[in-house]
Amino acid sequence: MKLMPMLKYKSGWLSGKGPLNDIVVSSRVRIARNLRMIPFPQRGNSQQQRKSYDLIEAACKKNNYLKKAVILDMKDYDRVDRQFLMERHLISYEHANGRGVRGIVIGDRELISIMINEEDHLRLQGIQSGLQLKEVWDVVEKIDKDLEKKLNFAFSDEIGYLTACPTNTGTGLRASILVHLPAMVVRNEVDKLLQTLGKIGIVARGLYGEGTKVIGDMFQISNQVTLGSSEETITSKLESVARRVVDNEARSRKILYNEDKKEFEDKVFRAYGVLSSARIISYNETMDLISRIKLGIYMGMNFNAGIETLNELMIITQPAHLQETAGETLLSNKRDTSRADLIRKKLKGDL
Repeated sequence: MKLMPMLKYKSGWLSGKGPLNDIVVSSRVRIARNLRMIPFPQRGNSQQQRKSYDLIEAACKKNNYLKKAVILDMKDYDRVDRQFLMERHLISYEHANGRGVRGIVIGDRELISIMINEEDHLRLQGIQSGLQLKEVWDVVEKIDKDLEKKLNFAFSDEIGYLTACPTNTGTGLRASILVHLPAMVVRNEVDKLLQTLGKIGIVARGLYGEGTKVIGDMFQISNQVTLGSSEETITSKLESVARRVVDNEARSRKILYNEDKKEFEDKVFRAYGVLSSARIISYNETMDLISRIKLGIYMGMNFNAGIETLNELMIITQPAHLQETAGETLLSNKRDTSRADLIRKKLKGDL
């Protein structure tokens, strides 16, 4: 467990200060790139994987936008460390559990990261608080263009950038927003929303993306297809969808609050009471309670803890974060008591 110093720093996208941050937690843009004449990571041998790793590492070190970045070789980090990086949304589940020569580049305040040798040779990600897809794409595009001057990307004039998965071919771009939809969940409106999104080529996933569960009423919404559309079209379409989702959730919140204010406020205060006094608590329960409290805050209720603190708790109460803090592997029951201790101290302002 070598990543304890990262516990001192807050991820920049957790600030809760971006546009429409009461519903859109974050905006993310990720592009996939591969090096010409080198097999995709899963098909390449260790020497070929090392070659792509070394080329990308050298290019990143010369990139003006990555001056403060750190580069980690995954072989130096154990299972808990890799899960820790996944919990911070810096790497995917596949990258955390994959084999071979792999790495991660982490930019200033964790707003930029690059996975080396995941499914593709290079996956560049930018992330910001609130609804800022265009702004995130502008930064990612600049880094991409600078890297392309130093790396020979696999590109076809006919279909665009070549990727390991055909669904990423073309721009190689996946844009996504992490949205908090507690009112729509309570009012059983989410399934209808997801069906509508699917009809227009938009998919909703869990907190950590593809193949993960929905926790704390958090949904990751992203484009499905990258071929045949420009980067600007993809981000613009998703932003339009995001605003419709925001409108629907905002309307549901008002209805939920106005139906019975006393009952609404009682549920929120009870959630805060449990979260601030529990001695044993699971991560799923933590997320459910945080979801309810955040909803209350956005509807005008006041607590000692603000949105940024609650967003931070979403991250630092995860299993690998608790183990990095303790400096040892913790069994489930010990994690649940450590989580409760951490939450009480954080809400009291002792941390």
